[in-house]
Amino acid sequence: MFRRYLSTTAPKFQNGASLKKILQKDEAFQVTTYARPANLCITRGKNAKLYDDVNGHEYIDFTAGIAVTALGHSNPEVSRILGEQSKRLIHSSNLYYTAESLELSAKIIEKTKQFGGQHDASKVFLCNSGTEANEAALKFAKKHGIMINPKKQGLVAFQNSFHGRTMGALSVTWNAKYRTPFGDLIPNVSFLNLNDELTKLQSFIKDKKNDIAGLIVEPVQGEGGIFPVPAETLIGLKKICADNDVIVIYDEIQCGLGRTGKLWAHAHLPKEAHPDIFTAAKALGNGFPIAATIVNEKVNNALRVGDHGTTYGGNPLGCAVSKYVMDTLADETFLAQVNKKAEFFYKRLVKIQQKFPKQIKQVRGKGLMIGAEFAEPPTEVIKKCRELGLLVITAGKSTARFVPALTIEDEVIEEGLDIFEKAVAAVYA
Repeated sequence: MFRRYLSTTAPKFQNGASLKKILQKDEAFQVTTYARPANLCITRGKNAKLYDDVNGHEYIDFTAGIAVTALGHSNPEVSRILGEQSKRLIHSSNLYYTAESLELSAKIIEKTKQFGGQHDASKVFLCNSGTEANEAALKFAKKHGIMINPKKQGLVAFQNSFHGRTMGALSVTWNAKYRTPFGDLIPNVSFLNLNDELTKLQSFIKDKKNDIAGLIVEPVQGEGGIFPVPAETLIGLKKICADNDVIVIYDEIQCGLGRTGKLWAHAHLPKEAHPDIFTAAKALGNGFPIAATIVNEKVNNALRVGDHGTTYGGNPLGCAVSKYVMDTLADETFLAQVNKKAEFFYKRLVKIQQKFPKQIKQVRGKGLMIGAEFAEPPTEVIKKCRELGLLVITAGKSTARFVPALTIEDEVIEEGLDIFEKAVAAVYA
């Protein structure tokens, strides 16, 4: 049933034992925080395909490492850059400037403005992961609020949001299963419903203006179920926040960097809806850990030396890769291809949905960030896809999520969606 190929040699674990034997052991060596399929161990990849050399399986990958490897697995240029940069300088700390971090920061600002993103983008804080980028954004917003009024510390987030697992980012993440096991988090966080009338959302912010420092929102909610936020909602939220000295943060960890067919998801919006801060990670390093928090001068003016820091953030190795990523993604021809692939992907999914209207309720998304919402959790469909050689992940309670490499070949999209349709048919036959 699996897509098989002949593996000449099963890889060896570092102590010489067969990796297959390690996987079969009853005792694991990693903490109990992940649920993984027992018969799958990824050993290598190429663009939109992954390989399990332990078991001899090949997979079409519609996950891209959870929207990370936007330029494909084992991208040859990324590999070359990593090798070359590692010979020069990997790390020197933020005690000193490095050419790579200065060049990347300038590139992020310049490309952002050039491609319709935050029109007043000014400064960049470089770190290592999406949750770190959001931690910085929340701290910066709170610092700005406190400088206006010491009581102005509260944060507004939204239902279905996901912003990370560290304590600050977790505090503004909606799903209670992530938050409640860890007790008290950051106080004064309010969760609003994005589907409420805009006037109701605006009234809440206006009434609490002396207590709210920042508002954080994903322009396309990812982990919550692939929900694009309507433009008029974001425009209205930005206006009321600007009128009441509330910093607006757009979390573009998953939806940014070409994923929606523009360099940034907020580039689909008019400049009056642009954020004060936005965050980027995932695709920024195409798999190498790096992230960024981008701010305007209003936010930067609230910051002082020592207000924030990170040991590894902006290291030359990550920055060298990210410069290539930014140059590749910030290209009209490349983005046009993303939109073309997305249109084909979406139309085909709609056809599948029309064949199974009782099982698949809706197809929604933006660019190559697409969700197919099922009437029930698609656990068996995901499992059947994997058996047939396709990797798909979920979002929210009942949505199959499609976030493939932006460089995925058209024929691989078609083959993968053929498998998805077969899996749906097999489960619901």
